[in-house]
Amino acid sequence: MKMRRDKRKDKDPFDWFGEWGLEDIFEEFDERFRRMQQYMNRIIREAMEGRIPSPKEGGPYIYGWSVRIGPDGKPQFREFGNIPRTGIMEDVREPLVDVIETDDKVSVTAEVPGVNKEDIDLEVTEKTLIIKVDTKDRKYYKEVQLPAEVDPDSAKATYQNGVLDVELKKLKPKKAGKKVKID
Repeated sequence: MKMRRDKRKDKDPFDWFGEWGLEDIFEEFDERFRRMQQYMNRIIREAMEGRIPSPKEGGPYIYGWSVRIGPDGKPQFREFGNIPRTGIMEDVREPLVDVIETDDKVSVTAEVPGVNKEDIDLEVTEKTLIIKVDTKDRKYYKEVQLPAEVDPDSAKATYQNGVLDVELKKLKPKKAGKKVKID
């Protein structure tokens, strides 16, 4: 006859998960991650074989966000993808964009893969940069609100390996701080 141990005697005092019954939750996480990995592998395989339809044909929709800490120390969230904020899905993707401000310039980096530089249309004003691509296979659109007023005539852009970089000089560079004498 087997003796049954009382779990309370042999219980590890630092085993909080067992006490709360969380072992099953971790097993469920493992199963969900396994299924997600299978799904992603199938999507990647179909994309590489060219079997993914466009969003108009019921294809994949892209949505994401990036976060970075702004100069004021607060997080700044930026959305990207081909799902507009209105909820109506389109065939136009919103590229992931990063904006960096220095004392005398504003730099904008955007991911617009799968196009030629000749397909990219840029329009800049003192406060905005519009990135537009409209080809048979790819459509991108993003209106970027710039953190400072810039000189539109100073815009310089480069495009390499799907990454667009635009550099703009500020109209009013940040002034250096003034030293204060302590009496």
